[in-house]
Amino acid sequence: MRRRYIRAFVLVTMKPGTSEEIVRSRRIRGVKIANSVLGRYDAVLVVEAKDLQDLKRIIYEMIEQHPNVLHTETLISIFHPPPY
Repeated sequence: MRRRYIRAFVLVTMKPGTSEEIVRSRRIRGVKIANSVLGRYDAVLVVEAKDLQDLKRIIYEMIEQHPNVLHTETLISIFHPPPY
């Protein structure tokens, strides 16, 4: 049986010139993809968690506590097809 998880896209605004620091957050458990982007946000992280409590911990305790993070916006995926 496949384990279910919650996937979220975290849009991150950083202090100017620091977006590479949060991209290195792939080292944080649960962060599967982290990319610097151009536009309204500085980075987009794809986070996978076992439940909402775990997602909350990853976002609030590990991502938002980063000293150069100014703001985050979290989009929780309501559907994602299983990998092949």
